[in-house]
Amino acid sequence: MPRMGFAIQAGAFSNVENASRLSEFLRGQGLDAYYFVFGAGLYKVRFGNYSTEADARKKAEDLKSSGVIDEYYIIKPTDYAAARLKDYGSDYLRKEILRTARSFIGLPYLWGGSSFDEGFDCSGLTMTVYRLNGLNLPRSSVEQYECGVSIEKNQLRIGDLVFFKIEGRGKISHVGIYAGGQKFIHAPGRGKKICTEILSSRYFSKRYAGARRYFS
Repeated sequence: MPRMGFAIQAGAFSNVENASRLSEFLRGQGLDAYYFVFGAGLYKVRFGNYSTEADARKKAEDLKSSGVIDEYYIIKPTDYAAARLKDYGSDYLRKEILRTARSFIGLPYLWGGSSFDEGFDCSGLTMTVYRLNGLNLPRSSVEQYECGVSIEKNQLRIGDLVFFKIEGRGKISHVGIYAGGQKFIHAPGRGKKICTEILSSRYFSKRYAGARRYFS
């Protein structure tokens, strides 16, 4: 799985709606922006994937001078949990992915969106969680399914992704993050909130399509 490069982090919002509006505006400018829970009652926005710190800083300064953002912080490749994989092992990275995923529980869902008003779609959630930890996961559930290493259900470990064929057309249409103990975290559907479900439940076991792993 490709690693994230330099990114820009901006904002410190107590109201998640404000973080979501900034994310939406930046996406409208062609930037791959997403917001996340930074601490108790605090939300920040992160965007970009630059090969050099100079490129990231130039973009941030341009946005600051135009009034889009105020203060900002450059996220370096060494800041991500994935950068510590060699030193701390895969269990550390898996726990960080799960911790990040749990921080989104309770946010609303609406297909195709990734803002507070529109919610997170299922693959937008998994992409955001992985990128916050330094792994450049693609956007769609189909792309995520295709780029991972196939594993059997009895090999699942926390942080792996689980895929489903929900829509009945024989195609991958849903994805979640395995949380251990036959549980996974996902954005379930319109009008619902990000939550934990049981993989072995009748509904999901019938629609289960496989699992993928992106690091060892």
